[in-house]
Amino acid sequence: MCTTKEKILLTSLKLFAQDGYEAVSISKISGELGMAKSALYKHYKNKRDIFDSILNRMDEMDCERARDYNMPNGDMDTIIKEYKQISIDKIRIYTEVQFKHWTEDEFSSLFRRMLTLEQYRNQEMADLYQKYLVSGPIAYMTDLFAGITGKTDEAGQLAIEFYGPIFLMYSLHDNKREGDDLMEMLKKHVDRFSKKIDRY
Repeated sequence: MCTTKEKILLTSLKLFAQDGYEAVSISKISGELGMAKSALYKHYKNKRDIFDSILNRMDEMDCERARDYNMPNGDMDTIIKEYKQISIDKIRIYTEVQFKHWTEDEFSSLFRRMLTLEQYRNQEMADLYQKYLVSGPIAYMTDLFAGITGKTDEAGQLAIEFYGPIFLMYSLHDNKREGDDLMEMLKKHVDRFSKKIDRY
């Protein structure tokens, strides 16, 4: 059952994704919820407290997802060692899970839309957009591919070749036309890329 705190969090995120974080006031959030501001303040100190709780929720979801699918964890050396033992089927499944996380999960997709909207107006949002959706994933994959292939000079390019099409598919999903099968496209992309990595 959805608690009042969770309702406040999701309603706030919906408004942030629609109007932008800066444009949304506590009054607007409480009005959307049909509650007095004083009632909202019993759960969150202010708008920043709500936003910090959204960030915490995103990080918790990320950890839970990796744990649920038994993905490599720990320091980068351990992660690289474990990834070398993982089957392509497991990598494909987790890539699909990650894609659905950013496109179909209500909370995560709203978070992505909020960052996309706000990145041009707010430096903190621009930094978070990079962390969660651009430079963060690329940096992680660069280190991963460097360890897996031993080609440190090519690892950054490999990271872009793997992640770039997936990032583009987020936009394709947002403007999806009938008949588009992005999951099939994603599967083919992972399969093709795995064959390239196997050659190293």
